[in-house]
Parts: sequence; C-alpha cells; structure tokens
Amino acid sequence: MKDRYPITWLTKMAKVQRSGYYKLLKNGKVSLRKIDDVLLKEHILEIHQSHKMYGYPRMKIALRDRGFVVNHKKVYRLMCELCVQSIIRKKRRVWKNRISRVFDNVVARNFKERTVNEVFVTDITYLPTKNGFLYLSAVKDLYNNEIVAWKIGQRNDLDLVLDTLTELATKRNVYWYPSF
Repeated sequence: MKDRYPITWLTKMAKVQRSGYYKLLKNGKVSLRKIDDVLLKEHILEIHQSHKMYGYPRMKIALRDRGFVVNHKKVYRLMCELCVQSIIRKKRRVWKNRISRVFDNVVARNFKERTVNEVFVTDITYLPTKNGFLYLSAVKDLYNNEIVAWKIGQRNDLDLVLDTLTELATKRNVYWYPSF
C-alpha cells in the first residue's frame, strides 16, 4: 500500500504521526504502554462485568485492589476507549403531592403552668467518638426540666426513639401512643 500512496497521506488517514510510523518500522516493537493498556483493558472489562455501577474513580480502586498502580486519568482514558460507562443510579424523587401532618399546638409555649408527666419533649444528638458516632436520644419533662429517659445507640433510627419512649413508659408509668 505504501508503494501506491505517499506515506504522509497514509499516516494522516490512519491518524498516526509520521515519526511513529518510521519508529515502528525501525524497531518493529510495540511500546510497553500499549501492552500495559491491553492488560488493563482486559481487567477493566472483567471488573465492569460484575460491577456495572463503577465509574472511573471506583474502577481505579478496584484495579488497585488487584495490584495495579494506575492514575485515575489513565483509567478514564481506557474506559473511554472501551466505551465503558457506569450505570447511573436513579435519584430519589420528592413526593410533591404528599401532605405532611401538622398537629395542633397543645402546649402553646406555656411551659410554666404544667404538672409532672404532662408535657415531654425529645431530642437526638450525636456524640463523636474514636470509633465513629454514637447517638443520644433523651426525653425531658418540661415541668422541672428533668431528663427522665435516655438511650445511646449506634444508629440514628426509629428503634432508638422507640426504645427511649419505652424506657420512659416503664420509669414514669405513663402511656404513650405513636402518632405517626
């Protein structure tokens, strides 16, 4: 083919530098980068088969776990060459038509003229520790500002609040009903 057409035209059509063409003719070798790229591409495709959600940052971490030290830009370039893209998670939709329940203001900011066990308030706060966060759920009696029940948990969830309210019911002998 090089006998029919000039080398300049052929290299331009192949989108290759003329010097690169002559270097390949002289050495007859493929560069180490291309060999590494082929090996990395095989691993990228293998990882992508089992983890389709991985983009280039997590793909870099997965390759590092397999023993490859690779820059994130190289992983991005190779994934673009392979046309490998991550599956994007759907965003959570906000329910616009849902109406929130608003309860009557029974206390009406009148905290002083109350009796014991009449009005309780609750709150959750987080406590930073060396091993992560702990969550403190407390119930306070507004009559004398006394903490009447409290629980500490690993997670800030409904179970923590329900455990605190159960402790309140046993300590103060009060009945509560969930209003949710």
